[in-house]
Amino acid sequence: MKWVKKEDDQRVPIKSWCDPVEEGALQQALNLSKHPAVFRHVALMPDCHRGYGMPIGGVIACKMAIIPNAVGVDIGCGMCAIRTNFPVGDITEEAIKKIMGQVREKVPVGFSHNEDNQEWHGFDNAPDISIVQQQLPSAKKQLGSLGGGNHFIEIQKGDDGVIWLMVHSGSRNFGYKIAKKYHTNALTLCERWFSDIPDKELAFLPMESPEAKEYLECMNFALEFAKENRQRMMEHFKEAVHDVLGCLFLGEQTNIHHNYAAWENHFKQNVIIHRKGATSARKGQVGIIPGSMGTPSYIVEGLGNPESFHSCSHGAGRKMGRMEASRVLSKEECDKAMEGIVFGRWGQDRKGNSDFGEAPQAYKDIEDVILSQLDLVTPIVKLQPLGVIKG
Repeated sequence: MKWVKKEDDQRVPIKSWCDPVEEGALQQALNLSKHPAVFRHVALMPDCHRGYGMPIGGVIACKMAIIPNAVGVDIGCGMCAIRTNFPVGDITEEAIKKIMGQVREKVPVGFSHNEDNQEWHGFDNAPDISIVQQQLPSAKKQLGSLGGGNHFIEIQKGDDGVIWLMVHSGSRNFGYKIAKKYHTNALTLCERWFSDIPDKELAFLPMESPEAKEYLECMNFALEFAKENRQRMMEHFKEAVHDVLGCLFLGEQTNIHHNYAAWENHFKQNVIIHRKGATSARKGQVGIIPGSMGTPSYIVEGLGNPESFHSCSHGAGRKMGRMEASRVLSKEECDKAMEGIVFGRWGQDRKGNSDFGEAPQAYKDIEDVILSQLDLVTPIVKLQPLGVIKG
Protein backbone atom coordinates (compact mmCIF):
# COMPACT_ATOMS: atom_id res chain seq x y z
CA MET A 1 0.00 0.00 0.00
CA LYS A 2 1.18 3.52 -0.70
CA TRP A 3 -0.13 7.04 -0.30
CA VAL A 4 -1.24 8.84 -3.43
CA LYS A 5 -0.03 12.45 -3.59
CA LYS A 6 -2.44 14.76 -1.82
CA GLU A 7 -3.83 17.92 -3.41
CA ASP A 8 -4.64 21.05 -1.44
CA ASP A 9 -8.42 20.71 -1.72
CA GLN A 10 -8.65 17.05 -0.69
CA ARG A 11 -10.67 16.36 2.44
CA VAL A 12 -9.23 12.87 2.94
CA PRO A 13 -6.14 11.05 1.61
CA ILE A 14 -6.00 8.20 -0.91
CA LYS A 15 -4.38 4.87 -0.06
CA SER A 16 -3.64 2.61 -3.00
CA TRP A 17 -2.67 -1.03 -3.47
CA CYS A 18 -2.73 -0.36 -7.24
CA ASP A 19 0.50 0.81 -8.85
CA PRO A 20 0.26 2.58 -11.17
CA VAL A 21 -3.31 3.91 -11.06
CA GLU A 22 -4.57 4.75 -14.54
CA GLU A 23 -5.22 8.45 -15.09
CA GLY A 24 -9.01 8.24 -15.33
CA ALA A 25 -9.32 6.14 -12.17
CA LEU A 26 -6.94 8.43 -10.31
CA GLN A 27 -9.03 11.48 -11.17
CA GLN A 28 -12.12 9.67 -9.90
CA ALA A 29 -10.30 8.80 -6.68
CA LEU A 30 -9.28 12.46 -6.29
CA ASN A 31 -12.92 13.46 -6.76
CA LEU A 32 -13.94 11.04 -4.03
CA SER A 33 -11.28 12.42 -1.71
CA LYS A 34 -12.95 15.84 -1.99
CA HIS A 35 -16.47 14.51 -1.39
CA PRO A 36 -18.26 15.95 1.68
CA ALA A 37 -19.60 12.55 2.81
CA VAL A 38 -16.43 10.44 2.48
CA PHE A 39 -14.78 9.42 5.77
CA ARG A 40 -11.17 8.73 6.70
CA HIS A 41 -9.63 7.89 3.28
CA VAL A 42 -10.26 6.43 -0.18
CA ALA A 43 -8.91 2.88 -0.66
CA LEU A 44 -7.94 1.62 -4.12
CA MET A 45 -7.57 -2.13 -4.64
CA PRO A 46 -4.94 -3.65 -7.00
CA ASP A 47 -7.53 -4.23 -9.74
CA CYS A 48 -8.58 -0.57 -9.77
CA HIS A 49 -9.75 0.91 -13.09
CA ARG A 50 -12.13 3.61 -14.23
CA GLY A 51 -15.88 3.21 -13.67
CA TYR A 52 -18.90 5.53 -13.48
CA GLY A 53 -18.11 8.21 -10.91
CA MET A 54 -16.06 5.93 -8.68
CA PRO A 55 -13.30 3.54 -9.80
CA ILE A 56 -14.11 -0.15 -10.00
CA GLY A 57 -11.86 -1.71 -7.39
CA GLY A 58 -12.51 1.10 -4.91
CA VAL A 59 -13.69 1.19 -1.30
CA ILE A 60 -15.01 4.18 0.64
CA ALA A 61 -16.76 4.80 3.94
CA CYS A 62 -19.45 7.48 4.19
CA LYS A 63 -20.97 9.08 7.25
CA MET A 64 -24.75 9.28 6.97
CA ALA A 65 -24.85 9.18 3.17
CA ILE A 66 -24.96 6.66 0.35
CA ILE A 67 -23.67 7.22 -3.19
CA PRO A 68 -25.48 5.01 -5.78
CA ASN A 69 -22.59 5.16 -8.26
CA ALA A 70 -20.20 4.04 -5.51
CA VAL A 71 -22.10 0.74 -5.44
CA GLY A 72 -22.38 0.43 -9.20
CA VAL A 73 -24.91 -0.62 -11.79
CA ASP A 74 -24.67 -4.39 -11.27
CA ILE A 75 -25.76 -4.44 -7.64
CA GLY A 76 -24.88 -7.74 -5.96
CA CYS A 77 -22.56 -8.95 -8.69
CA GLY A 78 -20.37 -11.56 -7.07
CA MET A 79 -18.80 -14.99 -6.96
CA CYS A 80 -19.78 -18.51 -6.00
CA ALA A 81 -17.38 -21.46 -5.70
CA ILE A 82 -17.33 -25.01 -4.38
CA ARG A 83 -14.74 -27.80 -4.16
CA THR A 84 -15.25 -31.37 -5.39
CA ASN A 85 -13.44 -34.57 -4.45
CA PHE A 86 -12.60 -35.38 -8.10
CA PRO A 87 -8.84 -35.65 -8.82
CA VAL A 88 -7.54 -33.17 -11.41
CA GLY A 89 -5.59 -35.90 -13.18
CA ASP A 90 -8.71 -37.95 -13.93
CA ILE A 91 -10.80 -35.40 -15.81
CA THR A 92 -10.84 -35.50 -19.62
CA GLU A 93 -11.60 -32.91 -22.28
CA GLU A 94 -14.55 -35.03 -23.38
CA ALA A 95 -15.99 -34.92 -19.84
CA ILE A 96 -15.52 -31.14 -19.63
CA LYS A 97 -17.34 -30.65 -22.95
CA LYS A 98 -20.19 -32.88 -21.78
CA ILE A 99 -20.52 -30.99 -18.48
CA MET A 100 -20.52 -27.58 -20.14
CA GLY A 101 -23.04 -28.76 -22.72
CA GLN A 102 -25.43 -29.88 -19.98
CA VAL A 103 -25.00 -26.56 -18.17
CA ARG A 104 -25.83 -24.63 -21.34
CA GLU A 105 -29.05 -26.63 -21.65
CA LYS A 106 -30.18 -25.49 -18.18
CA VAL A 107 -28.65 -22.00 -17.78
CA PRO A 108 -29.69 -19.16 -20.14
CA VAL A 109 -26.71 -17.04 -21.24
CA GLY A 110 -26.42 -13.43 -22.43
CA PHE A 111 -29.79 -11.86 -23.26
CA SER A 112 -31.57 -15.22 -23.01
CA HIS A 113 -33.85 -16.06 -20.09
CA ASN A 114 -36.05 -18.91 -18.87
CA GLU A 115 -39.25 -19.52 -20.80
CA ASP A 116 -41.26 -19.97 -17.58
CA ASN A 117 -41.42 -18.03 -14.36
CA GLN A 118 -39.07 -19.34 -11.68
CA GLU A 119 -40.36 -19.96 -8.17
CA TRP A 120 -38.57 -18.20 -5.28
CA HIS A 121 -39.94 -17.18 -1.88
CA GLY A 122 -38.04 -13.90 -2.20
CA PHE A 123 -40.45 -12.67 -4.85
CA ASP A 124 -43.23 -12.73 -2.24
CA ASN A 125 -41.14 -10.44 -0.03
CA ALA A 126 -40.15 -7.97 -2.73
CA PRO A 127 -40.32 -4.33 -1.57
CA ASP A 128 -43.50 -2.53 -2.57
CA ILE A 129 -41.43 0.09 -4.40
CA SER A 130 -42.20 0.93 -8.01
CA ILE A 131 -38.77 0.22 -9.53
CA VAL A 132 -38.70 -3.27 -7.99
CA GLN A 133 -42.31 -4.08 -8.81
CA GLN A 134 -41.79 -3.00 -12.43
CA GLN A 135 -38.90 -5.45 -12.81
CA LEU A 136 -40.53 -8.47 -11.14
CA PRO A 137 -42.17 -9.94 -14.27
CA SER A 138 -38.85 -10.08 -16.16
CA ALA A 139 -36.88 -11.05 -13.04
CA LYS A 140 -39.03 -14.14 -12.57
CA LYS A 141 -37.75 -15.36 -15.93
CA GLN A 142 -34.16 -14.14 -15.37
CA LEU A 143 -33.59 -15.98 -12.08
CA GLY A 144 -30.92 -18.62 -12.69
CA SER A 145 -29.50 -16.96 -15.82
CA LEU A 146 -25.91 -15.89 -16.38
CA GLY A 147 -26.20 -12.57 -18.16
CA GLY A 148 -23.47 -11.09 -20.33
CA GLY A 149 -20.20 -9.19 -20.17
CA ASN A 150 -17.62 -10.62 -17.81
CA HIS A 151 -19.99 -13.10 -16.13
CA PHE A 152 -18.89 -16.72 -16.38
CA ILE A 153 -19.25 -20.34 -15.33
CA GLU A 154 -15.94 -22.22 -15.01
CA ILE A 155 -14.73 -25.69 -14.19
CA GLN A 156 -11.23 -25.43 -12.72
CA LYS A 157 -8.36 -27.54 -11.43
CA GLY A 158 -6.97 -26.57 -8.04
CA ASP A 159 -3.39 -26.81 -6.85
CA ASP A 160 -4.95 -28.74 -3.95
CA GLY A 161 -5.36 -31.63 -6.43
CA VAL A 162 -9.13 -31.53 -7.03
CA ILE A 163 -11.68 -29.99 -9.38
CA TRP A 164 -13.51 -26.78 -8.43
CA LEU A 165 -16.65 -25.08 -9.79
CA MET A 166 -17.04 -21.30 -10.00
CA VAL A 167 -19.83 -18.91 -11.04
CA HIS A 168 -19.68 -15.13 -11.52
CA SER A 169 -22.93 -13.21 -11.97
CA GLY A 170 -25.15 -10.52 -10.48
CA SER A 171 -28.69 -9.20 -10.16
CA ARG A 172 -29.40 -9.06 -13.90
CA ASN A 173 -31.55 -6.00 -14.77
CA PHE A 174 -32.50 -5.18 -11.16
CA GLY A 175 -29.15 -3.58 -10.38
CA TYR A 176 -29.04 -1.39 -13.47
CA LYS A 177 -32.59 -0.07 -13.04
CA ILE A 178 -32.18 0.62 -9.32
CA ALA A 179 -28.81 2.33 -9.80
CA LYS A 180 -30.13 4.54 -12.61
CA LYS A 181 -33.28 5.61 -10.74
CA TYR A 182 -31.59 6.48 -7.45
CA HIS A 183 -28.61 8.20 -9.05
CA THR A 184 -31.16 10.46 -10.76
CA ASN A 185 -32.87 11.04 -7.40
CA ALA A 186 -29.51 11.83 -5.81
CA LEU A 187 -28.74 14.36 -8.53
CA THR A 188 -32.06 16.08 -7.92
CA LEU A 189 -31.46 16.31 -4.16
CA CYS A 190 -27.89 17.55 -4.52
CA GLU A 191 -29.00 20.25 -6.96
CA ARG A 192 -31.88 21.27 -4.70
CA TRP A 193 -29.57 21.65 -1.70
CA PHE A 194 -26.62 23.10 -3.65
CA SER A 195 -24.44 20.26 -2.33
CA ASP A 196 -20.73 20.76 -2.88
CA ILE A 197 -19.95 17.57 -4.81
CA PRO A 198 -16.81 17.38 -6.96
CA ASP A 199 -18.53 15.42 -9.75
CA LYS A 200 -22.23 14.95 -10.58
CA GLU A 201 -21.56 11.23 -10.98
CA LEU A 202 -20.96 11.19 -7.19
CA ALA A 203 -24.38 12.54 -6.22
CA PHE A 204 -25.42 11.17 -2.82
CA LEU A 205 -28.53 10.42 -0.77
CA PRO A 206 -28.55 11.55 2.89
CA MET A 207 -29.32 8.51 5.05
CA GLU A 208 -32.24 10.24 6.75
CA SER A 209 -33.96 10.92 3.43
CA PRO A 210 -36.84 8.73 2.19
CA GLU A 211 -34.88 8.21 -1.04
CA ALA A 212 -31.91 6.69 0.81
CA LYS A 213 -34.16 4.36 2.78
CA GLU A 214 -35.82 3.25 -0.45
CA TYR A 215 -32.49 2.76 -2.19
CA LEU A 216 -31.17 0.58 0.64
CA GLU A 217 -34.31 -1.53 0.61
CA CYS A 218 -34.11 -1.99 -3.16
CA MET A 219 -30.36 -2.64 -3.05
CA ASN A 220 -30.70 -5.29 -0.35
CA PHE A 221 -33.42 -7.03 -2.35
CA ALA A 222 -31.15 -6.99 -5.41
CA LEU A 223 -28.38 -8.54 -3.27
CA GLU A 224 -30.67 -11.39 -2.24
CA PHE A 225 -31.78 -11.90 -5.83
CA ALA A 226 -28.16 -11.97 -7.05
CA LYS A 227 -27.18 -14.48 -4.38
CA GLU A 228 -30.11 -16.74 -5.28
CA ASN A 229 -29.30 -16.30 -8.98
CA ARG A 230 -25.77 -17.65 -8.46
CA GLN A 231 -27.10 -20.45 -6.26
CA ARG A 232 -29.56 -21.61 -8.94
CA MET A 233 -26.83 -21.74 -11.58
CA MET A 234 -24.46 -23.53 -9.23
CA GLU A 235 -27.09 -26.20 -8.55
CA HIS A 236 -27.43 -26.87 -12.29
CA PHE A 237 -23.63 -26.91 -12.55
CA LYS A 238 -23.30 -29.39 -9.69
CA GLU A 239 -25.95 -31.66 -11.20
CA ALA A 240 -24.08 -31.76 -14.52
CA VAL A 241 -20.74 -32.43 -12.82
CA HIS A 242 -22.24 -35.17 -10.66
CA ASP A 243 -23.92 -36.78 -13.70
CA VAL A 244 -20.67 -36.87 -15.68
CA LEU A 245 -18.03 -37.39 -12.98
CA GLY A 246 -20.05 -38.96 -10.16
CA CYS A 247 -18.13 -36.86 -7.63
CA LEU A 248 -19.02 -35.39 -4.26
CA PHE A 249 -18.84 -31.75 -3.16
CA LEU A 250 -16.70 -30.89 -0.17
CA GLY A 251 -16.84 -28.13 2.40
CA GLU A 252 -19.01 -25.05 2.53
CA GLN A 253 -19.94 -23.27 -0.67
CA THR A 254 -18.74 -19.66 -0.85
CA ASN A 255 -21.25 -17.13 -2.24
CA ILE A 256 -20.17 -13.47 -1.93
CA HIS A 257 -20.96 -10.02 -3.35
CA HIS A 258 -18.53 -7.41 -4.63
CA ASN A 259 -20.86 -4.50 -5.56
CA TYR A 260 -22.76 -3.32 -2.49
CA ALA A 261 -22.98 -0.98 0.49
CA ALA A 262 -23.49 -1.91 4.15
CA TRP A 263 -23.38 -0.47 7.65
CA GLU A 264 -20.09 -1.48 9.29
CA ASN A 265 -17.89 -0.19 12.11
CA HIS A 266 -14.45 1.10 11.08
CA PHE A 267 -12.05 3.28 13.05
CA LYS A 268 -14.62 3.30 15.89
CA GLN A 269 -17.29 4.85 13.66
CA ASN A 270 -20.49 3.38 12.25
CA VAL A 271 -20.26 4.11 8.54
CA ILE A 272 -21.72 3.03 5.21
CA ILE A 273 -19.02 1.03 3.45
CA HIS A 274 -19.24 1.09 -0.34
CA ARG A 275 -17.42 -1.76 -2.09
CA LYS A 276 -17.52 -1.23 -5.84
CA GLY A 277 -15.66 -4.09 -7.45
CA ALA A 278 -14.20 -5.04 -4.07
CA THR A 279 -14.72 -7.96 -1.73
CA SER A 280 -15.04 -8.10 2.04
CA ALA A 281 -11.85 -9.54 3.56
CA ARG A 282 -12.42 -9.68 7.30
CA LYS A 283 -9.91 -11.69 9.30
CA GLY A 284 -10.47 -15.38 8.52
CA GLN A 285 -13.16 -14.71 5.90
CA VAL A 286 -12.96 -16.86 2.77
CA GLY A 287 -13.02 -14.91 -0.49
CA ILE A 288 -12.72 -15.44 -4.25
CA ILE A 289 -10.48 -13.41 -6.58
CA PRO A 290 -11.01 -14.52 -10.20
CA GLY A 291 -8.61 -13.91 -13.06
CA SER A 292 -9.69 -13.67 -16.69
CA MET A 293 -11.22 -16.51 -18.71
CA GLY A 294 -7.76 -17.83 -19.57
CA THR A 295 -5.86 -17.20 -16.34
CA PRO A 296 -5.93 -18.49 -12.75
CA SER A 297 -8.34 -17.57 -9.99
CA TYR A 298 -7.67 -17.70 -6.26
CA ILE A 299 -9.50 -18.78 -3.13
CA VAL A 300 -8.19 -16.48 -0.40
CA GLU A 301 -8.52 -15.82 3.32
CA GLY A 302 -8.97 -12.27 4.58
CA LEU A 303 -6.50 -10.66 6.97
CA GLY A 304 -8.83 -7.92 8.23
CA ASN A 305 -6.57 -5.02 7.29
CA PRO A 306 -8.22 -1.85 8.67
CA GLU A 307 -6.54 0.39 6.07
CA SER A 308 -8.52 -1.28 3.25
CA PHE A 309 -11.69 -1.23 5.37
CA HIS A 310 -11.33 -5.04 5.59
CA SER A 311 -11.50 -5.37 1.79
CA CYS A 312 -9.56 -6.84 -1.13
CA SER A 313 -9.77 -6.87 -4.92
CA HIS A 314 -12.68 -8.56 -6.68
CA GLY A 315 -10.63 -9.84 -9.61
CA ALA A 316 -7.75 -9.10 -11.94
CA GLY A 317 -9.17 -5.80 -13.18
CA ARG A 318 -9.24 -4.50 -16.73
CA LYS A 319 -6.25 -2.94 -18.45
CA MET A 320 -8.09 -2.48 -21.76
CA GLY A 321 -11.62 -1.34 -22.43
CA ARG A 322 -13.85 -3.73 -24.35
CA MET A 323 -13.78 -1.70 -27.56
CA GLU A 324 -10.01 -1.18 -27.32
CA ALA A 325 -9.42 -4.91 -26.84
CA SER A 326 -11.52 -5.77 -29.87
CA ARG A 327 -9.70 -3.14 -31.89
CA VAL A 328 -6.09 -4.05 -31.06
CA LEU A 329 -6.21 -7.82 -30.41
CA SER A 330 -6.25 -10.49 -33.11
CA LYS A 331 -8.17 -13.76 -33.15
CA GLU A 332 -4.91 -15.69 -33.44
CA GLU A 333 -3.38 -14.25 -30.27
CA CYS A 334 -6.64 -14.56 -28.34
CA ASP A 335 -7.03 -18.21 -29.41
CA LYS A 336 -3.45 -18.87 -28.34
CA ALA A 337 -4.15 -17.42 -24.89
CA MET A 338 -7.01 -19.93 -24.54
CA GLU A 339 -5.08 -23.03 -25.60
CA GLY A 340 -5.98 -26.07 -23.51
CA ILE A 341 -9.23 -24.50 -22.22
CA VAL A 342 -12.66 -25.61 -23.45
CA PHE A 343 -14.73 -22.57 -24.45
CA GLY A 344 -17.14 -21.45 -27.18
CA ARG A 345 -16.25 -19.24 -30.10
CA TRP A 346 -15.59 -15.54 -29.63
CA GLY A 347 -18.74 -13.44 -29.71
CA GLN A 348 -19.56 -10.57 -32.03
CA ASP A 349 -20.37 -6.93 -31.39
CA ARG A 350 -23.42 -5.18 -32.85
CA LYS A 351 -21.53 -4.49 -36.07
CA GLY A 352 -20.69 -8.17 -36.53
CA ASN A 353 -17.01 -7.80 -35.63
CA SER A 354 -15.25 -10.25 -33.30
CA ASP A 355 -15.57 -9.25 -29.65
CA PHE A 356 -12.34 -9.77 -27.70
CA GLY A 357 -13.43 -7.67 -24.73
CA GLU A 358 -13.09 -10.66 -22.40
CA ALA A 359 -9.84 -12.03 -23.79
CA PRO A 360 -7.12 -12.67 -21.17
CA GLN A 361 -4.97 -9.89 -22.66
CA ALA A 362 -7.65 -7.32 -21.75
CA TYR A 363 -7.00 -7.92 -18.04
CA LYS A 364 -4.19 -7.21 -15.62
CA ASP A 365 -1.83 -10.00 -14.58
CA ILE A 366 -3.64 -11.83 -11.78
CA GLU A 367 -0.31 -12.83 -10.20
CA ASP A 368 0.70 -9.16 -9.87
CA VAL A 369 -2.72 -8.34 -8.45
CA ILE A 370 -2.39 -11.06 -5.79
CA LEU A 371 1.18 -10.04 -4.89
CA SER A 372 0.04 -6.45 -4.41
CA GLN A 373 -2.41 -7.39 -1.65
CA LEU A 374 -0.62 -9.94 0.51
CA ASP A 375 -1.28 -7.61 3.45
CA LEU A 376 -5.02 -7.92 2.71
CA VAL A 377 -5.43 -11.66 1.99
CA THR A 378 -3.59 -14.96 2.13
CA PRO A 379 -3.96 -17.15 -1.01
CA ILE A 380 -5.27 -20.61 -0.13
CA VAL A 381 -5.90 -22.38 -3.46
CA LYS A 382 -4.85 -21.46 -6.99
CA LEU A 383 -7.34 -22.53 -9.67
CA GLN A 384 -6.57 -23.00 -13.36
CA PRO A 385 -9.51 -22.83 -15.82
CA LEU A 386 -10.34 -26.01 -17.77
CA GLY A 387 -13.71 -25.09 -19.26
CA VAL A 388 -15.44 -21.70 -19.54
CA ILE A 389 -18.94 -20.48 -20.39
CA LYS A 390 -18.95 -16.70 -20.86
CA GLY A 391 -21.89 -14.34 -20.86
